[in-house]
Amino acid sequence: MSSFVRVETPADPRLRDYADLKDVTLRRSLEAAEGLFLAEGEKVIRRAVEAGYPVRSFLMSERWLEGLRDVVAASGAPCYVMAPEQLEKVTGFAVHRGALASMLRLPLPPVEKAVAGARRVVVLEDIVDHTNVGAIFRSAAAFGVDAVILAPRCADPLYRRAVKVSMGTVFAVPYARMDNWYDGLAGLRAAGFRLLALTPAADAVDLDACAGGPDRLALLLGTEGDGLSARWQEQADLRARIPISPAVDSLNVAAAAAVACYVLTRDQSPA
Repeated sequence: MSSFVRVETPADPRLRDYADLKDVTLRRSLEAAEGLFLAEGEKVIRRAVEAGYPVRSFLMSERWLEGLRDVVAASGAPCYVMAPEQLEKVTGFAVHRGALASMLRLPLPPVEKAVAGARRVVVLEDIVDHTNVGAIFRSAAAFGVDAVILAPRCADPLYRRAVKVSMGTVFAVPYARMDNWYDGLAGLRAAGFRLLALTPAADAVDLDACAGGPDRLALLLGTEGDGLSARWQEQADLRARIPISPAVDSLNVAAAAAVACYVLTRDQSPA
């Protein structure tokens, strides 16, 4: 059975999982060592629990207790309760959604298992901004993309900011991480996927021409700023662009991903 524990001191060692959430380097080190991630807000916490992630503990201000009482009770994990101003001292910022949960990570499947049976997958090459990663997962979930595959240097989808921006949809879309970047696309090609590189290049085909059909498609999205590497573009079966106004040279990768996911899944979206 879970317990509600009132904590008065921000330095309490039981709150270590929640300390200094804005320190990205510290968080990466701690979360990797402990095998944990943080979920923020009632909706995100519920989605993580429903997806099967075990809860280590909760931390929240009193006003959020009632909304999450059933989740806390079912988890068996301790729930630490603090005044909002003390909670801010622990985390390093005002937790506007009022509730946090420290959760254990689950083992990632190999790429081949994540894409088994998939028709549409999104592949992220070294996208390092957590906000962009979270937004791409949200679009993938919204339009019925079957899986997301990450290159080795891509940002962590379970980092707090990515989870928050995705509204918890990182828990709904299967994903896996490649073992290496150099030959990372070979496994997708061997699984029968056509590799579609998204690029703003003028000589690329219109994205609309790639929609529909029975093909298994892997949409390749490149890092912020530089876009897809030359190697991945050369390995692609097709290069496609989103036609936009000449007044704008390109879209942010998250915005481009949303458009591309919509276009490439129109033939399989629910009515």
